[in-house]
Amino acid sequence: MRFYNRDTEIAIMQENERQAERSATFTVLMGRRRVGKTSLITKAFKGRQYAYLFVSKDNEAVLCGKFQQAVEAQLGIKVYGRLTRFRDFFEVVMRESLQRHFTVVFDEFQNLYKVNPAIFSEMQDLWDRYHNESHINLITMGSIRSLMKRIFDDENEPLYGRPTSKFTLLPFSIDVLKQIFHDHKPDYKNEDLLCLYMLTGGVAKYVELLMDSGCYTKEKMLNYFCRQDFYFLTEGRDLMNQEFGDEGTTYFSILQLIAAGLNRRSDIDGAMQKDMGSFLQNLEKNFHVISRLKPLLAKPNSKTSAYEISDQFLRFWFRFVWPYQSLVERQQLSLLRQHIGQQYEQFSGRTLEQYFQQATMETGQYTLIGNWWDRKGENEIDMIALNEFDHTGIVAEIKRNSKKISLSELERKVKMLPSSAFGQYHLSLQALSLEEM
Repeated sequence: MRFYNRDTEIAIMQENERQAERSATFTVLMGRRRVGKTSLITKAFKGRQYAYLFVSKDNEAVLCGKFQQAVEAQLGIKVYGRLTRFRDFFEVVMRESLQRHFTVVFDEFQNLYKVNPAIFSEMQDLWDRYHNESHINLITMGSIRSLMKRIFDDENEPLYGRPTSKFTLLPFSIDVLKQIFHDHKPDYKNEDLLCLYMLTGGVAKYVELLMDSGCYTKEKMLNYFCRQDFYFLTEGRDLMNQEFGDEGTTYFSILQLIAAGLNRRSDIDGAMQKDMGSFLQNLEKNFHVISRLKPLLAKPNSKTSAYEISDQFLRFWFRFVWPYQSLVERQQLSLLRQHIGQQYEQFSGRTLEQYFQQATMETGQYTLIGNWWDRKGENEIDMIALNEFDHTGIVAEIKRNSKKISLSELERKVKMLPSSAFGQYHLSLQALSLEEM
C-alpha cells in the first residue's frame, strides 16, 4: 500500500528540521503501535541526513555499541574507542551538532527506562549544556503513552519542559480510510467499509495488511482475522502487556467486561467482586485505553456515566478474541469465526454510531459531539452534535437498517432533553444508517 495523507505532520517535521539549522529542536512524537510513526519519519526525511536509532531492551553497553555503529554509518560521525555509556554517546552527538546540522531519531524512546533510568537525567544535563549552540534536530518517538507522558509531562521528571514540539500521530481519518478503500476497490460496499473501520480504526499497519491481502469484503476481512497465522490474534495481548506490566490480569478482565457490554461502574465492581475505581481511573487517565462517557452537557458531578474502549481494534479484540483464548490455542478458529458472524450485527451497531460521531466531528462544523441518555436509561439518543458558537446542532438516530429508524420517536426523545442545557440550541433531526456512510 502506498503512503497516504500525513501532510500536516510531515510539514511539522520538516519545519522543525529547518529551524534546527539555526537552533536546536527537540520533538516528541507519540502514537500507538502500528499507527505509522516510522513511516512518517522515513517519508518526511527522505533524501535528508538523519540517523534512526531503535531503543531495544539491551544492556546499556550493547545498546550504545549499536548506536555508535549507526551514527558512524548514517551521519559519518567518527568515534574513537568503544562507547559503553549512553551519556558518553549522547555527548559525542551533541558536540558534533555544534559544528553541523543533522537529525537524530530515537524510536521507542521509553524503553530507556528498562536500560537505565538515570539516562534521562544525563540527557537533561547534556541538553541544557549544549542546545543553545547546537544545530541538532532531536526526535524521540514512543508507543507506550503512559511512559512517554511520564517522561515529558511529569514536572518531577528531568526532561520535563525540554521539548520544543510535541504531538500525537493519530489513525487515519474516515475520509482517508474511504480514499484508501476506493483506490483498492472503487465499488466497495458500505458494509465492507464499516468492517474495515471496526477492525482497524484507521491504524495504518492494520489497513495495509488487509488491503495488501486483497481483503475488500466483510467476509474476507473476518476470515483473514481468524487465520491461524494472522498476528491480529495476539496483537491485543502484545499491545496491552507493554502498558500494564505486572497488573495485566486485572486490567484484561475489566476490558473484557466493558467490551461485552458491562460498562457501568456498578456492573464492573459487581462482576469483579471489589472496588475497581483505581483501575478504571488508570485505564482512562494513564493508559488512555478507555473513555468515560457522560450524557452530553451533563453536569460535571453527574454520576450517570459509562465506560467504553476507545481503540476500535482493541474493542473488537477484547470482545471476540481475548475471551476465547482456548479456541485460539487449540486452533479451533472456525468456531471463533462462526461466533463472530453470529454476533456481528449487534456489535457493529455501536461501531456504526462511533463511525458517524467521528465522521461528524471531522467535518469541523461542531464543537461538541456525544450521546445522551436519561438516568433511568429509558430515553437514549445515539448522537448529538452541537456548535457552541452559533447554537445550532443535529440530533441523530443511528441504525444499521434505515427501516428501523423512527424520526417521530426521535422527536419525542428530543423533547426529553433538559431545556436548561439544550434550550439555547436549534436542533435538526437526522436518520443515519449504513446507506448514509
